[in-house]
Amino acid sequence: MAGPVESGSSARTKPVSPLPAHRDPNVLRWLAAYFASIVGDSVYFLALGWAAAQLAGPAQVGIVLALGAVPRALLMLLGGVIADRFDPRKVVIGSDALRAAVILAVAVLLWLSTPQLWLLIAVALVFGVVDALFMPAVGALPPRLTGPDEIVRLIGMRQLAIRIGKAVGPPMAGFALAHHGELAFALAGVLFALSLILLVSVRVAPLPRSRTAGAPRSPWHDLIDGLRYIRRHRVVGPLVLGTALSEIGFMPPLQMGVFLLTKERGFGATGIGWILGAFAVGAGLGAIGLSLAGRIRRAGMVQACAMVVASLAIGAIGLLPTVAGAAAVAGFAGLVGGVCGGLSVALIQHNTAAAYQGRVAAVLALSHVGLAPLVFPLFGVAAGAVGVVPMFLVGAAISACAAVVGLLSREVRRAELRVR
Repeated sequence: MAGPVESGSSARTKPVSPLPAHRDPNVLRWLAAYFASIVGDSVYFLALGWAAAQLAGPAQVGIVLALGAVPRALLMLLGGVIADRFDPRKVVIGSDALRAAVILAVAVLLWLSTPQLWLLIAVALVFGVVDALFMPAVGALPPRLTGPDEIVRLIGMRQLAIRIGKAVGPPMAGFALAHHGELAFALAGVLFALSLILLVSVRVAPLPRSRTAGAPRSPWHDLIDGLRYIRRHRVVGPLVLGTALSEIGFMPPLQMGVFLLTKERGFGATGIGWILGAFAVGAGLGAIGLSLAGRIRRAGMVQACAMVVASLAIGAIGLLPTVAGAAAVAGFAGLVGGVCGGLSVALIQHNTAAAYQGRVAAVLALSHVGLAPLVFPLFGVAAGAVGVVPMFLVGAAISACAAVVGLLSREVRRAELRVR
């Protein structure tokens, strides 16, 4: 296994093609594979929840859905170690193949026999384990697909694919579930298989030779080495910390606070739809903006300032008394937050040495799927004790701390996204 490598961007890989990301067929194949995987994820989770609901009560359904998140959170960091140890491309292809095989096998079993709750539990656990391998590996690939000057565009395109994929997946799943529950699992499996076929055809830049130097080490040592790398890096460390803080600040108000706010003020179900829909549209426009802009000067300073603005907007959602006002501000928060998040990921990947991309991607993914959801109960207790509006203000304050972390770092303020 790899020994110590360069801690700066000097260990960066060279791009496969000199073409701009949006005109590179290789990048577009990867993007299509990623899109198919996102849609497949959405179809699978809805199919799993639907199948569980046919066999058990609400509590059991919740357990089935939660069981998939447990191995994903517990094993995510190990998934990053495996990605760096065995090459992210190989891990992505292997985990995608396993996902397709498992879900297609489940579709066949459900078609041939009576569904059983134990089968759904087993599928949720296996899928969670495989996701813990897939997510860090796929997150480590963008810097090996295009050059530093195009990484912002690629991240913007990826964000747009995520937004569209999550919008397309539920209607597709609903159509399949309306005919046969097994058909939804089959559809998810086919989408994962399509993603696999496209991924196999994607070319990535080779990893630096320094990656293979040194004596073999245990996965535990690799994990500690990766965490130490993040902590010591003057650009990556503050940005990773800032990303975690922004997730904690954004997710509870948007994924839980909006429901409590609409109930308290009598906005109704339509109010929820308008507010969350506006945020999603704004985030999509932010992704489009990054895709079109391609290059942004003084990216580190722009990212930190955008986080300040997005934080203020999150707090304002809870203060506005009308649905129209809250929705308008939510849309603005999504727009600025999308730009901020895309720049943060691009800067992190641009400055991370190639040998550490998997472990850094794992920490970023863990902050989203593992860390942020853990604070939901705390926000819920606080909302019950002091009201919903303080919940939005606290979230805004926490995400503003993410901006402060970046602004206090001279290296982050001066960080750029171009070849020096």
